[in-house]
Amino acid sequence: MKTITYPGSLTTIYGVSLIAALFAVGCASIPAPTEQMAVSKAAVNSANSAGGNEFAPVALRAAMEKMDAAERAMAREDYLMARQQAEQAQVDAQLAASTARAAKAQKAASELQEGNRVLREELNRVTQ
Repeated sequence: MKTITYPGSLTTIYGVSLIAALFAVGCASIPAPTEQMAVSKAAVNSANSAGGNEFAPVALRAAMEKMDAAERAMAREDYLMARQQAEQAQVDAQLAASTARAAKAQKAASELQEGNRVLREELNRVTQ
């Protein structure tokens, strides 16, 4: 019986094996972004507590949607997408929190100005 060998067939098998191994190592080298997920969740919760629903609903909704997308990506073990979505959620949450705090500060300043105006009117009435 005669053995038939094809030129380059062993090289092709080694090449395909090497590419598959490198691909597997490349995918495995991206760790699960558990820390980023926790930081992003905390940012979303902080924005919600800061009044994001009332003063920055669009930014808060975007942060929540991106956080949901990050959690879905984690479930699929797509860690690169999970990290990207979590980072974007964190930025959107920070925007929502800052916007809410600024709106609250503006509201407080307006109330103080109104209080000052009422006091001035009272003082002017008393002195006349």
